[in-house]
Amino acid sequence: MIPASSAETLRIDPVQSTADLDEFIGVPGRIFASDPAWVQPLHLERRLHLSPRTNPYFQHARWQAWIARVDKQPVGRISAQIDSLHLERYQDGTGFFGMLDAEDDPRTFTALLETAEAWLREQGMRRVRGPFNLSINQEMGVLVEGFDTPPYFMMGHAKPYYAARIEQCGYRKAADALAYVIGPDYGSEAMQRLIEATAGRLRARPLDLGRFDSEIATLRDIFNDAWAENWGFVPFTAAEFEDLGRSFRHLIEPDMIQIAEIDGVPAAFLAVLPNINEAIRGLGGRLLPFGWARLLWRLKARYPSTLRVPLMGVRRKYQRSRLGAALAFLVIEGPRSAVRRHRIREIEMSWILEENAGVRGIIESIGGRAYKRYRVFERDLDAG
Repeated sequence: MIPASSAETLRIDPVQSTADLDEFIGVPGRIFASDPAWVQPLHLERRLHLSPRTNPYFQHARWQAWIARVDKQPVGRISAQIDSLHLERYQDGTGFFGMLDAEDDPRTFTALLETAEAWLREQGMRRVRGPFNLSINQEMGVLVEGFDTPPYFMMGHAKPYYAARIEQCGYRKAADALAYVIGPDYGSEAMQRLIEATAGRLRARPLDLGRFDSEIATLRDIFNDAWAENWGFVPFTAAEFEDLGRSFRHLIEPDMIQIAEIDGVPAAFLAVLPNINEAIRGLGGRLLPFGWARLLWRLKARYPSTLRVPLMGVRRKYQRSRLGAALAFLVIEGPRSAVRRHRIREIEMSWILEENAGVRGIIESIGGRAYKRYRVFERDLDAG
């Protein structure tokens, strides 16, 4: 992408129509056209994700999006979001930016971020943080390490210059999150000893598809409790978690979601998904003419060789204890049969906050290696 010269007119236009939204979704295709690591998201999935009619996130949030254009050609994009659940929880006047992609031109980054900041300021926000696409429970952060490998499903990608351009606009680091990879033979002797020592009280079981709705409610309850004290936490609403469950129901096998119980009471869980990015690579973001059936056929014909763990949680009362570690090890052990059945070569566990020493220690103890780093930035909004 060639940076716009100072003589060219740069415009920042709001997304107002369906055609605008389609162009907004297509911007990364121009930015990453020559990047061999980039995987183009499905256009249909992105439209559903960004639609207030289909994404329950918008039941508690509002947003605006913009496209940067030079001579009518899109050269960047950005969104701004305000989440009422975040404001109710933290009372900190923080709004968010996201969906930031642009050519390597300081002028474009500055114009996009200033536009998002102005909108947030008009809405009464005092701080801006991001990127979030669209919330902390979806995609977070800009990639700052690990550019040479493709992103896993529902993880972001970026150009190496993104972070520097954001910092040049007055932003500072707010938090880092890590993505770990582990091989199919993960584990340790300590892990096995702890599982064996607590076998009398603890057991892990697969998701019961016959009670799908109540199982999803159980997973949400554990997750919201487990993550409640983590940086930036905003709880999943029932509608959001139910939507997540419906989205992935046809992609999962029961033993890929493990629920650990103490004396019969659910206390931890882990969810594993096939890395759909393997299946959609080369589709150009499109499933037509056969829609979702085409993706499901691809997954069946050639199951991905990689998996991703997007969700995991241990109830707070067991965290930082021997029982908590045993619960974590137990749910991690649970999907091993699926790993072998599908001849998986690698599993990503993401994202993990840099400051979460407990979870990082557990992952590293079974052979996990941090290989990507994502950064969230923030800055105060002045009154001007």
